[in-house]
Amino acid sequence: MDILIVEDEPEIARLIQHTLEKEGFTCRICRDGLNALSAVQEQLPDLIVLDLMLPGLDGLEVCARLRQKPGVKDPYILMLTARGEEIDRVIGLSTGADDYLVKPFSPRELAARVRALLRRSLRQAGQSQVYRTEHFVVDADQRSACRLLPPHPAENLDLTALEFNLLSTFLSQPGRVWNRTQLIDKLWGNDFFGDERVVDTHVARLRKKVEIDPANPTFIKTVVGVGYKFEDGTA
Repeated sequence: MDILIVEDEPEIARLIQHTLEKEGFTCRICRDGLNALSAVQEQLPDLIVLDLMLPGLDGLEVCARLRQKPGVKDPYILMLTARGEEIDRVIGLSTGADDYLVKPFSPRELAARVRALLRRSLRQAGQSQVYRTEHFVVDADQRSACRLLPPHPAENLDLTALEFNLLSTFLSQPGRVWNRTQLIDKLWGNDFFGDERVVDTHVARLRKKVEIDPANPTFIKTVVGVGYKFEDGTA
């Protein structure tokens, strides 16, 4: 597993590298946001440890740009910050980070977070299922998702790994109401760390890709006081 460390403080970068290499991971280090984007283009990592406060492009901008790139496997992103306020966690996750770790952190916690993120891809790799509704086809084995909304042409959806698994979960049981706890258990299992409201962020991001009008969703409905459900006819 290849990990890109984006951290401008040399001592912290070396600590992260030492911690993760002891776990058997291969690590590269970048000191700023622009070099990080170039490094990702040269060799796509499995996971990025991304500091929020960077010279030039900050971590939020780097994260947002990475998530906007179509047609590539999406690396997991673990965002680091010296800040601990809730608003910073929310902003970081809203740009597409998968998890959030506040400095100072223990090497043991860092290693646990990284292992948890990478276990998601290993756990999900064993899935083999196709889900079809009237307007969507999701192939969990091929990791492909397609939207069918005539008269519009069929559209292959460019989803992050987590968005894909969230859509697959919804399509697996159309009409079921999922609360946040159930979705967290389905998507993260015991690997989850953090605020359960991260579910709302990822639902909002998914709506932008599957709905014609995300502000008035047709498919992913909010059930007030409970959670979310997916509504679509059978194929």
